[in-house]
Amino acid sequence: MAGLTAFRGTAEASPANDVSAGLFPSARYRKDADDRLTQLLSEAAGQLDRGGVAATTDYAAAAAALARFDFSRPSDLNDVLGWVVRRMQSGMTQVSHQRYFGLFNPTPSFPAQCADRIVAQFNPQLASATTSPFPVAVERHVIRAMAGRLDMPSSTMGHFTSGGSEANATAVICALTRAEPEYGQRGLYAFKGRPLLYVSKDAHLAWLKIAHQTGIGREAVRLVATDGKGRMNGTALSEAIAADRAAGHVPVLVVSTAGTTGAGVVDDMTANASIARREGAWHHVDAAWGGALAVSDRLRHVLRGIECADSVTIDAHKWLAVTMGCGMFITAHPAVLSDAFHVTMDCMPSNAADLDPYVTTMQWSRRFLGLRLFVALATAGWSGYAEFVERSVQLSEMLRDSVIRRGWDVVNDSPLAVTCLRPPPGARKVQDIAQDITASGEAWISTVEFEGEKVIRVCMTSGQTTGSDVARLVGLLDRHSRGH
Repeated sequence: MAGLTAFRGTAEASPANDVSAGLFPSARYRKDADDRLTQLLSEAAGQLDRGGVAATTDYAAAAAALARFDFSRPSDLNDVLGWVVRRMQSGMTQVSHQRYFGLFNPTPSFPAQCADRIVAQFNPQLASATTSPFPVAVERHVIRAMAGRLDMPSSTMGHFTSGGSEANATAVICALTRAEPEYGQRGLYAFKGRPLLYVSKDAHLAWLKIAHQTGIGREAVRLVATDGKGRMNGTALSEAIAADRAAGHVPVLVVSTAGTTGAGVVDDMTANASIARREGAWHHVDAAWGGALAVSDRLRHVLRGIECADSVTIDAHKWLAVTMGCGMFITAHPAVLSDAFHVTMDCMPSNAADLDPYVTTMQWSRRFLGLRLFVALATAGWSGYAEFVERSVQLSEMLRDSVIRRGWDVVNDSPLAVTCLRPPPGARKVQDIAQDITASGEAWISTVEFEGEKVIRVCMTSGQTTGSDVARLVGLLDRHSRGH
C-alpha cells in the first residue's frame, strides 16, 4: 500500500509525503510534476528537428526495457515521466517531425494539445447533455460549423468519433436502418436479400472490417473498378448494382472517397450521389483526409458534390491536425441516426434523441474529443486553417515540380497534398529507395500500389514542414534512386 498512503495529500504535505501520495498527490506536488512534464515535453519538441524520423529502438528492446516495471513497488512520478518521454523519443516513428512524409498522422497543433490537457483534468462523460451540457454543446457547435462549410442542410447533425472507422461504421448502420424499417429489431433477417455496399477498389479497406463487425460479412463489400486514374468508375458501379439486384441482393450503401489513402484521389461525388439516389441507396462520403479542404475558400471546390451526401466522415486528427484519435460523423438525416442508436435506461438522467450522445452514437461512455478542434478553430479561425492546408498543397506542388525536372514522373492527379512518384528509367526499385531513405532517419516516406504499379508516396502532413525540408527530400530521392 506504499503508493496509496497519502491519497488525501494536501498542499501542506511534506515533499516526502508528496512523493508517496501515488495516485492523488498534494496540490504542491502536482504542480511540480506538471511543471516538470511541461519542461520535458518542451525539450523533446525542441530536439525533434535535430533527431531522426525513424524509430531507433525496436519492439524487442522496448519490451526488454519495460521489464524493470513489475509494479511490485511504486516509483517516483517525475522519474517515470522522464523515462517515458525518453523512450517515446527513440521508440516510435516521429510523426511530428517536419520530414515525416508518411501516413495521415499530423504534427498536432498546440491548441489541440492544450485541449487534451484540459479534458484530462476535468474528465467529462459525454453520454448525456444533462450531466455535461457545455461539452455536448461544444461538440454540436463544431459539427454544425463543419456541416456549414460543406454546404450541407441546416438540419444536419452528427458527433465526434474515435476515428474514421467508427464514423464509417456508423454510416453502414444508418444505411441499413433506413433501408429496412425492421432492421433495428430483426437485424439482417429483416432483409429479403443480402445487403451490399459499394466502394472504390482504392478505398480504405477498413470497410472489410466494418462489414465483418456489422454482420453483413466481408463478401458484402463490392470493390468497384477505377477509371485508370484512381477514381471509382461510375459505369462499373452502375453495372455492379444492376447485376447484384438481378441476383436478389439489396444495395444499401454507395461510398465515395474524398482523398484515397494511397493517392489522394477524389471520386466524382455528384455522379455517385445521383446513382445512389436512383438506386435508393445511402450515399456516404469518406472524406477522412480530404474533407479538411472545407476550411479553404480557395480549395473547397474540390469537394463539389459532398453537399448531396447522406453522411460524411472527416478525421480531425488527420489534415485538421488535432491529436489522435478524433473523427467526425456528419449526417443530413438526424432522425435516422436517432433511430439507429436509441435506447432507454433508468440510470440515465435524460433521454433526448436530439441532444444526448448515448442515444445518437455507437459509444456510451466517451471522451470529450471535440474540444481539440474547437480550441484549434477558435484560435486559428477558418483563415488560419485555410493557410495551413493551402500551404501543404503548395509544398506538394513544389515537390512535383522539383522531381519532374530530375526525370521523375508524377503518376497521380490529386488536388490534395499527396504525391505518387515513379523514378526515372534505370533507377533502383521503389521499395529499395523508400527503405533506404527511411532507414537513414533523414525523412520518412512510403510505397503504395497505384493502378497496378508500385510507386513512392509522399504526403505533406506537418504544419512545420518548410521548402528546405522538401528540397532535402528531393535530394534524398535523387541520391537514393541512383544507389548513392
